[in-house]
Amino acid sequence: MANVVRAALVQATWTGDTESMVAKHEEHAREAARQGARIIGFQEVFNAPYFCQVQEPEHYGWAEPVPDGPTVRRMRELARETGMVVVVPVFEVESSGFYYNTAAVIDSDGTFLGKYRKHHIPQVKGFWEKYYFKPGNVGWPVFDTAVGKVGVYICYDRHFPEGWRQLGLNGAQLVYNPSATSRGLSAYLWQLEQPAAAVANEYFIAAINRVGQEPYGDNDFYGTSYFVDPRGQVVGEIASDKSEELVVRDLDFDLIDEVRQQWAFYRDRRPDAYEGLVQP
Repeated sequence: MANVVRAALVQATWTGDTESMVAKHEEHAREAARQGARIIGFQEVFNAPYFCQVQEPEHYGWAEPVPDGPTVRRMRELARETGMVVVVPVFEVESSGFYYNTAAVIDSDGTFLGKYRKHHIPQVKGFWEKYYFKPGNVGWPVFDTAVGKVGVYICYDRHFPEGWRQLGLNGAQLVYNPSATSRGLSAYLWQLEQPAAAVANEYFIAAINRVGQEPYGDNDFYGTSYFVDPRGQVVGEIASDKSEELVVRDLDFDLIDEVRQQWAFYRDRRPDAYEGLVQP
């Protein structure tokens, strides 16, 4: 019997406030569950605008604790209600002065399994993230969920192959990549990097991008979210570049072993030769 996981992602437009943004994602999740999805993931800092287009202290107000903040508590209830695994990217405050770009992973029974904190923090025009976030410090966790082994890699992280590889070495079968990336800046790379990472590391990737323009800058988030398989092939159609969309796809996890046996990239790694990769 095939090991098929029906998975979902949401690319969303900003509503104007956290309450309506969270409520909208809850409805998307309920619809995904009605379609039979067993896991769903949301976009980067999903319950807020992409405030990193500016550097203003007022935006620290979007941050909340993980897992004890209101959004993650609410998402735990949603997971219990729908029976889905939920990947929840939020702005995390750990303590005074310690802020992270984080994703909580919640199992299908509402159990908080842990968090991933974004490692690579950009500081360029329209993406002033170092103003807000410390670099991640919880490693490369892979969570043993009701649907399999799930990892997270957030937005700018995707440009760095080392983390993709570490997630694969840690056993990931599916990696969610919640993002906020702008038209004209990286659209070409968006179509290239995640399929290449899926091939190199032989697992599924859920590539999620915001869509539309938001109040704090000129960034035009171009959506085009998708799932890609271990052969680098997009599963089903790519989402719209202009409209909000719930994407639900069937992922055949048996393909992971098939590809790893055929291409054998993990067998042929040479970690003994890679010392230079970690030199400053």
